[in-house]
Amino acid sequence: MSHQPYSFFQSVEKSFDKAAKFTKFDPGILEQIKACNSVYQMRFPVKRDDGSIEVIEAYRVQHSQHKSPCKGGIRFSDEVNQDEVMALASLMTYKCAIVNVPFGGGKGGIKINPRNYSEYELEKITRRYTAELVKKNFIGPGIDVPAPDYGTGPREMAWIVDTYASLKPGEIDAAGCVTGKPVTQGGVRGRTEATGLGVFFGIREVCNMADVMKERGLEVGIKNKTVVVQGLGNVGYHSAKFFREAGAKVIGLAEYEGAIFNAEGLNEEDVFQHRKKTGSILNFPGATNLVKNTDALELECDILIPAALENVINGENAPRVKAKIIGEAANGPCTPEADEIFMQKNILCVPDMYLNAGGVTVSYFEWLKNLSHVRYGRMEKRFTENLNTHILNQIEGLTGKQVDEIERKFIMHGPEEQDLVHSGLEETMITATREIMDIWKNNPSIPDMRTAAYVNAINKVATSYAELGIFP
Repeated sequence: MSHQPYSFFQSVEKSFDKAAKFTKFDPGILEQIKACNSVYQMRFPVKRDDGSIEVIEAYRVQHSQHKSPCKGGIRFSDEVNQDEVMALASLMTYKCAIVNVPFGGGKGGIKINPRNYSEYELEKITRRYTAELVKKNFIGPGIDVPAPDYGTGPREMAWIVDTYASLKPGEIDAAGCVTGKPVTQGGVRGRTEATGLGVFFGIREVCNMADVMKERGLEVGIKNKTVVVQGLGNVGYHSAKFFREAGAKVIGLAEYEGAIFNAEGLNEEDVFQHRKKTGSILNFPGATNLVKNTDALELECDILIPAALENVINGENAPRVKAKIIGEAANGPCTPEADEIFMQKNILCVPDMYLNAGGVTVSYFEWLKNLSHVRYGRMEKRFTENLNTHILNQIEGLTGKQVDEIERKFIMHGPEEQDLVHSGLEETMITATREIMDIWKNNPSIPDMRTAAYVNAINKVATSYAELGIFP
């Protein structure tokens, strides 16, 4: 069966219920965790450039306040509806819990196709939406902190922070009301590549686990593994880049116009430039064209990274998937039917819920930066460089040998903001991967890694509720 009779929010609840069976919490606590605490649906008028007035439909959902503030993106899309925003908000709660980011889940959406509006109209819509959120106390550095999602980016976040700050004069932490801002407006360096880098760190950690690799007949490590990436947007592009730089071979890339294959490996930047020039990734020099973009999902490879749309691997095509490991970089690329098939085929599916949490992790670092009012590295960079230079000079003096230029540069380098952000992300993804794998190993009846990730999330959120004494 290809179409689900249940809604997106119900399918999230279904995965939750599947995992809840492996926890020991009171059914009432589980019901409270599943529920969306607050749903704000709004309508407001906007005057278009041609003088006509349009009524805009928009949402903000706060799923859980077991930790404050709530956190989650705002999407601009024709498809936005209350059910979708509720589902995405609940996934944010579980995602933050798994990667130990102390936020509750939230999500926002405005039901428009941004391509149909001028920049000035988009600015008016974004600022009005922000004003409506302020009016109802639905945004703020300690209340609810939005971020970019489909159809939004740093530009929209700059409009939000400006509107918020003008309505809250003198609020010293106003910059922390939203993340994903331009660096000049209090954004953090390293945000752009965060999700793709997080995907890489998560899969690398799985590939470093000898027992997991042995079960699938693979060598330990990333080096020489064959990788196929579907989607050459921000996440897919950066995933491909970090895998290639770590010594893997990216043998296949897919975009909606088609897919290309080269057993010797592809360079994502060259393909990106080719697509920019010709309007398509097809006919890339040295590569073979695949007729359907979905053919890429069925290539022989070690690691498959779907980084495009939801439900691309389903009950119909999952039996033809030949990858040993699937890394869900997109949201919901594999359906529950696909999960069942992966279990039979011993394919390890590393779930989106934590694997693509690089974005929210680095958003958390940005929020901390805004609250501390100092950029990362400013205090320690020179101190570290001076100390390392001193140690190096002492060692060279004592041994009478010189360290070569590349190593010297590396040893003497003091951390800049991006280095510290990447390092914090690496720590986050490694810890989360190990926590999930431990839960799975210690309970052999848990069917797959996705369920283990949900169990991890439920344990943390329920413990929070219990310790807060919300349930007497």
